[in-house]
Amino acid sequence: MANSGNSNSETSTEAEITLGLLSVVEKNSTHTQRLIAGELGVALGLANTYLKRCIKKGWIKANEAPANRYAYYLTPTGFAEKSRLTADYLSYSFNFFRGARNQCSALFEECRSSGWNRIALIGATDLAEIAILCARDFEIDLIGIVDPKLSQSTYAGVPLAAKLKDLGAVSAVIVTELQEAQLAYDTLVALLPRERVLTPPLLKVSRDKPILAE
Repeated sequence: MANSGNSNSETSTEAEITLGLLSVVEKNSTHTQRLIAGELGVALGLANTYLKRCIKKGWIKANEAPANRYAYYLTPTGFAEKSRLTADYLSYSFNFFRGARNQCSALFEECRSSGWNRIALIGATDLAEIAILCARDFEIDLIGIVDPKLSQSTYAGVPLAAKLKDLGAVSAVIVTELQEAQLAYDTLVALLPRERVLTPPLLKVSRDKPILAE
């Protein structure tokens, strides 16, 4: 059975790329496929796939231009689809922020009631930024964020470290990694007591050891 979390993530990414493509074409109809890919931050082949899909759905029209090039235009249905995707994106963003804020606040309250004062976040992401905002409402010390993928010294005003041990003594950690949350959790429980590795429910992390088929 497919993982529903992955399915939702893929659907969200697909909608985001489609919205970005429609927005780029609306702003400049003379963009080449290479420039479109650059604007979207995706591979040329992926941009081509989405462009063909949008043309097939009737959202974008391609007209021949000089020098064997094409000009791309939004159709009326393309404008309508862009408006719909924009509304969905804003609604999703608001709901994500509200849910993440409530869940992070609940985790910080758990830390406070347990007497865990030195807290680290695992993963420099949008979720980490929401957690940083929530931490201001609690009497705890947010000592840093662990993310080996980034090279800067701070993230959103909080010290950034490549490894958990670089932050010194840690009372508990909150997983804010979005892409590899389960891997982050599984790695951390080998270093800290399981109850001190906290995970927002929205990450869908399995906190129990899996029972594998023989």
